[in-house]
Amino acid sequence: MSDAAAVPANELKLQTSPWKDAQVVKCSGRLTAEHSQALKSHVQSLLPHTKRIIVDLAEVTRMDSGGLGAVIAAYVAAKKCKCELTLVNYNKSIRDLLGLANLLSIFEQCAEVDMRLP
Repeated sequence: MSDAAAVPANELKLQTSPWKDAQVVKCSGRLTAEHSQALKSHVQSLLPHTKRIIVDLAEVTRMDSGGLGAVIAAYVAAKKCKCELTLVNYNKSIRDLLGLANLLSIFEQCAEVDMRLP
């Protein structure tokens, strides 16, 4: 029962739910420059209330440099608030993009963990 089919091809949907000691932000659709502010704002709205955020990218169909910038901005904002931000379930193209930006070492361990999310 995936919501990805309900997300128009050129949009980003963010859905947040609690899981254990964290807030899970499930992203569906395109994480591109036109949607980057939505992710940054969403994560920043969670920061005063949680110390762990998991960004689930399993249903992201495309990510560009603007989306990468949003992920980095969210990570930096989380660190400033002493919050842990992890990425999970990203695909090979996102992994390659992180590698090209020399950011894979920051997020690689997170993706290797087999997290079963609700």
